[in-house]
Amino acid sequence: MIPYTVNIKLAARTLTGTLNLQNKTAVDWGWQGLIAQGCHTSILIIDPKTAQTIQVLERHKANVVKVKWSRENYHHSLSSPYSLRLASADAAGKIIVWDVVSGIAHCEIQEHTKPIQDMDWLWNQDASRDLLLAVHPPNYIVLWNGDTGTKLWKKSYAENILSFSFDPFDPANLALLTSEGIVFITDFSHSKPPGSSGKKVYIASPHSSPAHSKPTAIQPTGAKKALNKVKVLITNEKPTAEAVTLNDCLQLSYLPSKRSHMLLLYPREILILDLELSQTVGVVAIERSGVPFIQVIPCAQRDALYCLHENGCITLRVCRSTTPLAEEAVQELVYDLRAQCDAIRVTKTVRPYRAMLCPVNENRAALVVSDGRVMLWELKAHASKAAANPSTGLSPLYTPLDFCATPLAQNQKRIPDLSLNSMIGKTCYAIHTQYILQEVQLRFILTGLLSGLPLPPFSLRMCPPLTTKNINHYQPLLAVGSSNGSVLVYNLTSGLLHKELSVHSCEVRGIEWVSLTSFLSFATSAPNNMGLVRNELQHVDLRTGRCFAFRGERGNDESAIEMIKVSHLKQYLVVVFRDKPLELWDVRTGTLLREMAKNFPTVTALEWSPSHNLKSLKKKQLAAREAMARQTTLSDAEQSSVESSVISLLQDAESKAETSQGISAREHFVFTDTDGQVYHITVEGNTVKDGARIPPDGSMGSIACIAWKGDTLVLGDVDGNLNFWDLKARLSRGFPTHRGWVKKIRFAPGKGNQKLLVMYTDGVDVWDTKEVQMVSSIRVGRNVTYRILDIDWCTSDKVVLASDDGCVRVLEMAMKSASYRMDEQDLTDPVWCPYLLLPRAALTLKAFLLLQPWSGTFTMDITQVDYSEKDEIKGLVQEQLNSLSKSPHLPSTDFILIPHSLLCPSLFGDESDLLFWTVTAHYLQSFAQARQLDVPGPTSPSPAGARQQSTPQGHLDICHDTLCESSFFQRFQLERVHLQEVKRSSYEHTKKCADQLLLLGQTDRAVQLLLETSADNPSYYCDSLKACLVTTIPSSGPSQSTIKLVATNMIASGKLAEGVQLLCLIDKAADACRYLQTYGEWNRAAWLAKVRLNPAEASDVLKRWAEHLCSPQVNQKTKAILVLLSLGCFHKVGEMLHSMRYFDRAALFIEACLKYGVMEDFSTRLGSFADYARLLRSTGLREGSALWASRAGGAGEEILEELFQGEGSGPDIAPGEQEANSSPGAAD
Repeated sequence: MIPYTVNIKLAARTLTGTLNLQNKTAVDWGWQGLIAQGCHTSILIIDPKTAQTIQVLERHKANVVKVKWSRENYHHSLSSPYSLRLASADAAGKIIVWDVVSGIAHCEIQEHTKPIQDMDWLWNQDASRDLLLAVHPPNYIVLWNGDTGTKLWKKSYAENILSFSFDPFDPANLALLTSEGIVFITDFSHSKPPGSSGKKVYIASPHSSPAHSKPTAIQPTGAKKALNKVKVLITNEKPTAEAVTLNDCLQLSYLPSKRSHMLLLYPREILILDLELSQTVGVVAIERSGVPFIQVIPCAQRDALYCLHENGCITLRVCRSTTPLAEEAVQELVYDLRAQCDAIRVTKTVRPYRAMLCPVNENRAALVVSDGRVMLWELKAHASKAAANPSTGLSPLYTPLDFCATPLAQNQKRIPDLSLNSMIGKTCYAIHTQYILQEVQLRFILTGLLSGLPLPPFSLRMCPPLTTKNINHYQPLLAVGSSNGSVLVYNLTSGLLHKELSVHSCEVRGIEWVSLTSFLSFATSAPNNMGLVRNELQHVDLRTGRCFAFRGERGNDESAIEMIKVSHLKQYLVVVFRDKPLELWDVRTGTLLREMAKNFPTVTALEWSPSHNLKSLKKKQLAAREAMARQTTLSDAEQSSVESSVISLLQDAESKAETSQGISAREHFVFTDTDGQVYHITVEGNTVKDGARIPPDGSMGSIACIAWKGDTLVLGDVDGNLNFWDLKARLSRGFPTHRGWVKKIRFAPGKGNQKLLVMYTDGVDVWDTKEVQMVSSIRVGRNVTYRILDIDWCTSDKVVLASDDGCVRVLEMAMKSASYRMDEQDLTDPVWCPYLLLPRAALTLKAFLLLQPWSGTFTMDITQVDYSEKDEIKGLVQEQLNSLSKSPHLPSTDFILIPHSLLCPSLFGDESDLLFWTVTAHYLQSFAQARQLDVPGPTSPSPAGARQQSTPQGHLDICHDTLCESSFFQRFQLERVHLQEVKRSSYEHTKKCADQLLLLGQTDRAVQLLLETSADNPSYYCDSLKACLVTTIPSSGPSQSTIKLVATNMIASGKLAEGVQLLCLIDKAADACRYLQTYGEWNRAAWLAKVRLNPAEASDVLKRWAEHLCSPQVNQKTKAILVLLSLGCFHKVGEMLHSMRYFDRAALFIEACLKYGVMEDFSTRLGSFADYARLLRSTGLREGSALWASRAGGAGEEILEELFQGEGSGPDIAPGEQEANSSPGAAD
């Protein structure tokens, strides 16, 4: 094992710095577990677990304004593998869809040339995952195919569109935030543009709503005041000009935690709207002294909000439990502050831009700051004692009752903080006195920080090149001097900051290395009125961080330093001043050798010669020492042994002699004066000799820079001419480049490497001085948008450029873009990202993690199982397992199927798997319990079975909507209508509330509301009659048939809602559901079935809905499966999974059902097990394949035979496998 390996080949990469204002919204955290962030025209891919940048994508010519990861809510197989797909949009209207692993643009889309306002991937139907919706300014929404770049449809609206939000519960609903208000679209579809122009509503700004500026006796303060202001917010009439000076709504988004609720963000308040009433039902207001909001991220797993404030503080607010402990009514939704992280120091240039939330676990947040920093915060839960401070008035937060559907032990010390819903329980609890709930407190912990480069300008210098002598301890370090006086040293192998040293008090002008671990840097302050400055020349030792003034007390009030140049052997240093003769220093002793006379010519360019006499000096020294050794009188045998040891000692000393005081080698430098005359000066020890002078070349202007390597000397002038001198042949060739001032020229390192890097004001060239021709070139405006500030070579074939967009780029010699393959990266910390593996290897890894019943124990070493695959791929899979084994969230060895089926998708970020197993886990548990209580069966599926049903064995939270248990769903709807009733402020609202109450069967309350109608209202008569009808219905029998007849007639004549109400009055809700389904109101029917019907009737309605979802025109089979799961139709689910060719999911699901004892057997069991065995064999996991085949009856025997015949052969694909995996859509 080599203790230290050197990666000689550096990857091309970009070190990024401060962000542009247009990058503000360009950030996204994907289900894949990675963060994408726009920085000027580049896109960074960050791994939040290890806080490393693992990829930089470069192709945009304008600033990136939006980035979006594609969603992962589909079943993954060989034909639809795990892939890293990202869409990015820039300020010139171009959208690029990337394959992030390879760094290649998959397709490019262009419609207009204005900045894209918003975009998002469609995620709802099973058919296509490639559709991308984008807002093209000023008022178009366009649906694109992100795979091919074709436009599917385009639709324009009357106002300028700022952003949009999809309804997470109903893919047909889309809300557009426009410059004047909100447009609700209810007929969104991927097949055709929306037919109508949507329903427009205007927002009466909370600060200027004239309807509520009634004079009140006591002016309420702060939050109370805000409440009064936002009583009515949404109006259908266009408000007057005075009322709305400016729509200052910052953000609009649907709440993913409960259906038809929306959030509007203003700088000082967040409004929660109930869209059924178009009415504010909750407000989070900031006190007058509080810090305004910038952004809000609503959570899906719990009703909670992550808020970002202007001081960079992220706060978590959780909705207060609405269960009325006391009898007083709930007045509104209240979001209590439960945790907050530290703020940052906000200055003119440093301000928070955006926060993101991990979509998988919702317990990690990232903050992007304008100076390029990314701060990674994690939410931690810890058990707390009973409320220590009851005066705060906060109701306590409790932990969930179960984890992955496995009930938690009472007073469990460690709370599993895998995700937000495993840290805090659901908001609505019926309080069970016999069950003690564990209280919990939350806090944010900073788990990672990425920092960018400071503001440009920069000066660059790469450390001395790799040689055979220093290969054992070489590190490729790049020193970057910044405008604030600090020097940042980056390790280019990993691209991470090695050290940041605060060296100077003003902008760093130049850096020169004097060894592999120390450098000199200089800075000059702003000139005073006499044109004099303070010069700082510092010597820095990287190992210790020691920093001292190299010129001692000198430096105050003198002419500015123009450049410093260190000789090739790092012995001498020349310091060149603007209006003062140069100084010559000895670097090793730090002494001044010579300060030139006043009449010394003014230096315009200077370079040290690579030739020196060190070798001949060493030979002389060696010979002298050997002679001394020989003079000692020794026997021959002894003499030879001593001689060889002396020689070896001296050879050891030779490598150290480069910096030893003993030898002072002779070195030369050349410089030019203002007339273009070339001077040659020799330095040896402390003697300085003037050499030859070469008269100026008439074709050249004032010389600006010189480079010298071997026998080639190159001069560059202010007019853009290059002059190549061949010193051996005594020839010179001039080349006019017509590029203006030659700012810098540098030779590449490496023996015999004659490549030359040339920097002009408008770009950079690479020349080959042997052939005297240009190799590659970049120009500002032609192929790049940034200006080059400084250049250097970092290896013999890679250059490093600093640019004015605040980035430092390491590029190949061809100077093309810096995207690279992610899997070729050399990272410091291993990154868990199965998406980097080949599709088959990723599926193998998943199968390996999911279930290892064949071994009885859980191992993280893939070499311990029979896995036939190339060693290289095996190694990559093992690397992923190693990076995962450091994770604290790994399962313990008491290995149960269900929690594992939930943990694996959350590690992979597999949205569809996670949802399926969450619902499965819950309903398997509850049906197993119910079965046990009815029929005392011998098999106990879980320890929870022993408990009585009275324990609050959790329910699915309301974010699952119609998949929740009916009792819980009903209670939630009653609370909601109660809240709507408190909030109603117009006759329209009252009417809607009465209608809802009638459907929910709350007739007494509905009658009260109907009787409130005032006599001058045109509906007064109608409502009064309706009230009479509702109160008399229960008393008479014959009236039922009449009402049913009227209801059916009403429905036939298009009054569906009214007819359904009448049917609900006479307890014919099942008929009402049937009518709703006939007229295509499927969601409404499901809602009604949940709140009004008994389980058997409701089950019929929901089964019909599931059939409808499976139909080809709807194509939402995955949703249908979830509906069937909630009804306990496990047999049907098993069949459907198998028919959809989800073999892995089908086999594991059937296994779980049998284990929990909710089904005796499945007709598709043997087939599913056999197909899963084939799938495992195709991924190379032979042991697992044999296990499932052995349980698959006859079909399995064939597989077992094939397995044992093909012993030792590679992962062959089974005969039926190719087509089985090539088309998961075949069954759709």
